[in-house]
Amino acid sequence: MFIFNNTTSSSSGFLLTAFPGLEHADVWISIPVCCLYTVALLGNSMILFVIVTEQSLHKPMYYFLSMLAAVDLCLTITTLPTVLGVLWFYAREISLKACLIQMYLVHTFSFLESSVLVAMAFDRFMAICNPLQYAVVLTDMMSLVIGLIIFIRQVIFMFPCGLALSNVSFRGGQELSHPFCYHPDVIKYTHSNPWISNFWGMFLQLFLNGTDLLFILFSYVLILRTVLTIVTPRKQQKALGTCVCHICAVTVFYVPMITLSLAHRLFNSTPRVICSILANIYLLLPPVLNPVIYSLKTRMIRQAIFQLFQFKSSRRPNMRGLRRR
Repeated sequence: MFIFNNTTSSSSGFLLTAFPGLEHADVWISIPVCCLYTVALLGNSMILFVIVTEQSLHKPMYYFLSMLAAVDLCLTITTLPTVLGVLWFYAREISLKACLIQMYLVHTFSFLESSVLVAMAFDRFMAICNPLQYAVVLTDMMSLVIGLIIFIRQVIFMFPCGLALSNVSFRGGQELSHPFCYHPDVIKYTHSNPWISNFWGMFLQLFLNGTDLLFILFSYVLILRTVLTIVTPRKQQKALGTCVCHICAVTVFYVPMITLSLAHRLFNSTPRVICSILANIYLLLPPVLNPVIYSLKTRMIRQAIFQLFQFKSSRRPNMRGLRRR
């Protein structure tokens, strides 16, 4: 609660907006948005459940996938109440403390997802470039250590954000461009010069996400160099095929994030409705597509899901038979 002790506002909070200029269509817009949220919640929950319950999936690759699903699930739950509140009930008001908590969580889980994608890139690098050392290096204990490093890194860099917000005062009653609190959007309404806080947010995004993206790109340069040394084209396709899901996950995360950040910070003339659409794509697209992509492209995940449904369907006739007896 130290984040909010010295934070003041001239009003009770902010006003959220689903899609500026399209308020008359909120009911219709809520239908596809609800469908996307449902897919994100069910898809990531299923991925987590399958990896936890299926013994054959207790491997580093799937541990990292479960981390990604957990982060996507948390990110979805963080924005779900305000998005549906605005679209369904026109509940636009949000208190300052609730807004700052949501903003903090949105960026925390966003940075966490970037870190998990780096861990998954390292997993693919070891599997393709050093297959003989893969089982020796990426043990269960090493997977746990990588998870702890991701968590500690997050604490180190996000703790100063809480300190930075402790002395910031906001002009309440302002209308935001999104149905949730997003740092570049909220920080414009400070009584003090917002440049410092905005610069810190930009620095974190460039340093954390930027270094993560550079590491991922460097990993794939090494992976591509190794694949090109393989003589058999079929083996080349098989090696690259194991990276398709991760490449898709990286693309659907970083492209909307970079586009939204540029739209907010560099292009001041960007229409608010465009920023709102980009923000919803940025926060909804990865949680929706990641479980779909991994379910379709990863054979072991697909088989585990099929076995789960077959087990449930086989239990129903047995339960009916027992009830008749």
